[in-house]
This record gives sequence, structure tokens and C-alpha cells, in this order.
Amino acid sequence: MVNNKIRSLAALVLGLFGFTGAAMADVLAPNCQDENFLENAYHVCRFDPLFADIRIYHKGPDGVAFGNFDALIAQLTKESRSLLFAMNGGMYEYDLSPVGLLVTEGVTRAPLNMRSGWGNFFLKPNGVFYLKDGKAFVMEAQRFSEQAIQPDYATQSGPMLVIDGAIHPSFLPQSDSLKIRNGVGVDRDGQVLFVISNVPVRFYDMALFFRDHLAAPNALFLDGSISSIAEPQAGRIDRGYPLGPIIAVTAPEEKPQDSAR
Repeated sequence: MVNNKIRSLAALVLGLFGFTGAAMADVLAPNCQDENFLENAYHVCRFDPLFADIRIYHKGPDGVAFGNFDALIAQLTKESRSLLFAMNGGMYEYDLSPVGLLVTEGVTRAPLNMRSGWGNFFLKPNGVFYLKDGKAFVMEAQRFSEQAIQPDYATQSGPMLVIDGAIHPSFLPQSDSLKIRNGVGVDRDGQVLFVISNVPVRFYDMALFFRDHLAAPNALFLDGSISSIAEPQAGRIDRGYPLGPIIAVTAPEEKPQDSAR
């Protein structure tokens, strides 16, 4: 795919400037930290989609949904890849199938869902996080549909948190709905921002955090309560809830160098 070609070219450029081995691993390592905003605490992981291999996973080669980070790690190990970071990536049904759009490896596995209904997913506008040609985007679902975009990877969730710099109109600053929540945004520099709250927060709180603290003009809610991340290098792999689609950042496993003879 085009994005893989771009990423390979970027890796070649890094190599020409001496970024090899451990140095390359440092470039690809997760940039995660805790950040406070308006008396709430969040965990934020930043990735440059030009260099980081960000993909969306759902089922293994056997056609069965991974359902958790451990199963995904096991499959990646078989493919000689390492998991750098992962997060639950969109809402799902009881059978772990996605509620809305799911695209993996350029193939649409589930269609865009523009129906009306009950629950957070249907709190319009909802949106799509997608990757195409080495870039990442968060876009309102109706606009995504109108532009007939053909992404490499995509997942639909809802509601949108921030839409072109505006807070979702349904959010209440004094809402009593406080939950652990997670979401994804893209800042003005094209960096992907994965966020999970360390404390229960309102929709409005998280939207403000993305817009005013992280400078993300568009951000998408991924889920609440079941919100989970895997950050193996930091010793964290959440296992509390089953998962549907998973957004993951991976890298080829480093091959041990031959010892001197």
C-alpha cells in the first residue's frame, strides 16, 4: 500500500542519517506521559503516522476477533512484530463485531453506519478515525461519506468530541456523567494523539482537553468504562474488558546481531 511505501522511504531517510538499530527504536518508541488539565489527569500517547506503523486490528487469520491485547500480541509475535502501543478502537456489539465502519488493509469489513439510534455511538455527529497514504485523520462521519474516501485503515465511533474546533453541541459542562474515557485526535501538525483519562471525566472535559490543551481541531470518542490501553514497554496491559476493534502501533522485531567470530 502507498502508506507502507511512504513509511519505508522515511525509514530509509532515517537510515541515511544514521538512525539505525537502537536509535531507530528510540524514534519509534511510544511518547507517552501523564498530563493534567483543569484538575483532571489524562494519559497521552503521541505518534507521527509517517514513521509509526499505526493499524487497526479486529480478527486473526482464523476469522475470530482478538477480543483482547494478549491475543493480538500473540499473533504479532508469529508475524515477527512487536506491539508498541494499543487502545480499544471503537464501539462494538456483544459478539465483538463493530457497530460502524471498519476498514483493515484497505478492505471494508463493516460499512459506515449512518443510522439513528440510542447510545453514545448515535449521539450525532459521530465520526471516523482513518489512515491513508501515511497520514491520519479524524472526520465527522457525514463528511467522510460525502467525500467517498477510500482509507487504508478506518474505524467509526461516536460521538465526535471536537468538530473543526467546536465542542460537540450536546455536551454539558456540568454533566453528572463521569467515567473513565478514551479518544483519539489529530493535532495541527498531523500527530496522532491517543488519550485515556486517569480519572472519571465528562465528555465536555475530554473535549476541552483535546481542543485547548492538545490543540486538536478534531477528536473522536472511542469508549467509556471499557477504555483500555496496552503499553508493554511501560509494563501496562489492561485486561478488564473484552475488546472489539483495536488500534495498534507495531514495529518489526529486532533481530539479534551475530556475535563476532
